[in-house]
Amino acid sequence: METLEQLDKEIFLYLNDMQSPFWDAVMIFVSNKYVWIPFYLGLIGYLVWRYRRQSMAMLGMAIAAVGLADFVASGIFKPYFLRLRPCHDPSLAEFVNIVEGCGGQFGFMSSHASTSFALAVFFNLILPDRYFIFKIVLVVWAVVVSYSRIYLGVHYPGDIIGGALLGSFLAYLSSLGYTILLNKYPRLVR
Repeated sequence: METLEQLDKEIFLYLNDMQSPFWDAVMIFVSNKYVWIPFYLGLIGYLVWRYRRQSMAMLGMAIAAVGLADFVASGIFKPYFLRLRPCHDPSLAEFVNIVEGCGGQFGFMSSHASTSFALAVFFNLILPDRYFIFKIVLVVWAVVVSYSRIYLGVHYPGDIIGGALLGSFLAYLSSLGYTILLNKYPRLVR
């Protein structure tokens, strides 16, 4: 376990050291949850327009996946593991590039990673293949949002990987729930 933690710190320090004023601004922007509100509203609007009744089940299960991902990461894992964020770790204090604030004290698992991957994976699982480009964009978005947390100095790669796996798993469960809903209530599709 100590070897994994040391490797996690070394990878973090390598990735966190790639700083520039241009990327600082980009990563702060990407990491800001309020910046994505127009994207979410556009997604909701498109789904309601395109899928009508079925969009309610889609949106309900997407919200369930994202909400659970946030709750489990922040409400269960962070207080249970009590793993300090890199920006709060005294052994790394002089090496971490903190771009803008540090956030809460504990970082395992990343809520940004868990929620963005929950949304991306959920729609990758339920949308038809004709949305291939949109599916790729969602995954790239989740990866960039997650990487921004390492760049900003607030999460280790292990926090990100754990959050991404958690969000993906909960998205899978929500996609199963969505399929069950559609099979049990076929009028949702009409």
